[in-house]
Amino acid sequence: MLAIIGGTGLYNIEDLVVLDKVQMETPFGLTSDRITIIESQGNHSLFLPRHGKDHQLLPHEINYRANIFALKELGAKQILGVSAAGSLQENIKPGDFVIPSQYFDFTRGQREKTFFGEGLAAHVSTAEPVSKTLSHWVSSEAKEMGMTIHDDKTYACVDGPRLGTKAESLFLRSAGCDIVGMTNVPEAFLAREAQICYASLCLITDYDCWKDSPDEHASVSAVLSRYKEGILTAKNLLTRLLSQTTPAEDLDCRESLIHSILTTHESMTNEKKLILEVLTT
Repeated sequence: MLAIIGGTGLYNIEDLVVLDKVQMETPFGLTSDRITIIESQGNHSLFLPRHGKDHQLLPHEINYRANIFALKELGAKQILGVSAAGSLQENIKPGDFVIPSQYFDFTRGQREKTFFGEGLAAHVSTAEPVSKTLSHWVSSEAKEMGMTIHDDKTYACVDGPRLGTKAESLFLRSAGCDIVGMTNVPEAFLAREAQICYASLCLITDYDCWKDSPDEHASVSAVLSRYKEGILTAKNLLTRLLSQTTPAEDLDCRESLIHSILTTHESMTNEKKLILEVLTT
């Protein structure tokens, strides 16, 4: 099953059959909002607004663990996250879309970044953090719609909620990053720990603040204006995707825990066993 995590401006997907809305409580707490179970052309999918339906959660306040865990409990095998991002490269223009293949974790706050610890030890490889098959499918469908989309780019994730300094923006450019946002980490890495194939669709709203002209620097008004223009295109793409059969799941995603867990099953608490049972399904 495919799950959609909606970012800024994407709090629902209209014109699809809503089968149910469920509030999930997990061992890690509550999800950002109720999860909508939807149907399109006989396909069942899930939708969750990352910031809540009223956008009440800042990036560092999102319970990423609860979100990913709940989607897995409901049967998600693939996740497409949608989010806004700033461009760190001249050729990636506001209004374009990007599908990252790599992540640079520049967060330093108090985000809970793993399902493991406290009696359950594991180390999951994130050398290739996204699903190549899912990313290629989304990109191909977007290009068929005439969308300008950039593949195989690196997403730098920062804490927020403030917008970055010029020095930070220039540093991220020098580190080889192509776009910058606040929400794809730890979401992408938790999906890998949950053996879910993950991809991200990023709508470019600005040039962050690395350019000389202040008129091209990121601002809330610029982000919302650009996102409002692009979100309709993104919704049309999602409607198209949800009406189709999803591609095959990548084995490296679906089998990421096979050789990653160090703790013996006998030494785990019942709570950890139950968590692991969901993650390994």
